[in-house]
Amino acid sequence: MVREREDLGSQIFGIIITAISLLSFILAFFAVRAYSGTEIKYDTQYITVVLLIIPIWYYGINRTNLTKFYRAKDSIIIMLESGLFVLAGTGILAGFTILFQLNNINLSILLFFAAIDFLLLNLLIIFSYGYHKNLMDKGMNTRNVIVIADQNCVDFVEKLFLHKEWGYRIMAIISDAEIINEVFGTRVKVIDQTNSLSNLIKTHVVDEVLYCKNDIHQDEIKTLVYACEEIGVIFRLQSAFFQMASTKTHLSYYDDIPFLTFVNTPVNKAAHQWKFVVDIVASFFIILIWSPVLLFIALAIKFTSKGPVIFSQKRVGLRGREFNIYKFRTMVQDAEKLKALLEAQNEMDGPVFKIKNDPRITPIGRFLRKSGLDEIPQFFNVLKGDMSLVGPRPPLPKEVEQYERWQLRRLSMRPGITCIWQIAPNRNSISFEEWMKLDLQYIDSWSLKIDFLLLFKTFQTVVRGSGQ
Repeated sequence: MVREREDLGSQIFGIIITAISLLSFILAFFAVRAYSGTEIKYDTQYITVVLLIIPIWYYGINRTNLTKFYRAKDSIIIMLESGLFVLAGTGILAGFTILFQLNNINLSILLFFAAIDFLLLNLLIIFSYGYHKNLMDKGMNTRNVIVIADQNCVDFVEKLFLHKEWGYRIMAIISDAEIINEVFGTRVKVIDQTNSLSNLIKTHVVDEVLYCKNDIHQDEIKTLVYACEEIGVIFRLQSAFFQMASTKTHLSYYDDIPFLTFVNTPVNKAAHQWKFVVDIVASFFIILIWSPVLLFIALAIKFTSKGPVIFSQKRVGLRGREFNIYKFRTMVQDAEKLKALLEAQNEMDGPVFKIKNDPRITPIGRFLRKSGLDEIPQFFNVLKGDMSLVGPRPPLPKEVEQYERWQLRRLSMRPGITCIWQIAPNRNSISFEEWMKLDLQYIDSWSLKIDFLLLFKTFQTVVRGSGQ
């Protein structure tokens, strides 16, 4: 089963599970009211709980593996996953009842709801698994395909035979490679000429043609695509050229001109938009709420040392764009000029400069750094769009000049106020190369969930006061 079919099936199954969960809550309500011997009134608070179940269950179920069908999956694993899901969902639901002060909600109903939901959820999933596998075993709900292959496609074709749950049934293989004929000739018809495709898709029931040869010949591709297009058969192109390490591919269109796009940064547009919204909204409210503290810090800096309150420094942002980062000044005036005298005491390897007991730091500056309060003006950088709440820290231009080529990829995402390195308990002893790898790890595995987790852990780090 190809990914788009899996996604559609998962979404539909998620809607069904959410509906089953709503039914479970209604059953739990009437069961507890009937057998508890107490009068439980159905009011707006219970309607609120019902409305909360819909987004919690639908979002949660689509973030788990419960809606995805695997041909071999043990019933115990299904019960464990569904049990954890129901437990977590009910816990979140109970938390909302406390948060919204829904005092009329009977706790017994929530517990009984969890039990009924767990039972019905398992029955539904196990039945669906059985039904789905039965269809596949009988050759139903499948798509007939013709595979155009070369000697490098043995593993892929073998997977098509092995993974029946993908929903593909190979009608024929077109290949002039001897190994393809040797391995698959006894299981399916192997034809050695691609010019026979036009007749095959005309005389047989064929849903898709899969082209998976490593070498792409444009003229051949044009002929094959046209042959499929004429009678409405789907044509899919696969090549080792697309399988570049750490690279994702997708088609982009400029008007009606297609470009195959290679990216090695997160491409989830919806998640990126939410990240931007969270950045702007959170930064605005943080600045608004902390404005009295900002004023107090500004006055403390002004009256305890000479120089400006805000320290502005040139940094490198997204893909090399330079911008001015803002911090509360924590060092004496002309600290940058004194840096040359301290180079020999640098405790970091690579192009980064850092020493534990920097004599340039003022007394109030030491407190600000320890508490992380010196970073608060960077929320203005977030509002300007130069930075994000979470992302690799923006380096100095001189540091970037000394980067190795692979380290430049950390500039492929918007820099942030915090990231993985900032929450590491031993961050001051981490080597520069390890630091760079942590940033790339963040880029490669980025999600909104990771961002919220890093923000939470950053808050814990600030409370502990482990900064330098």
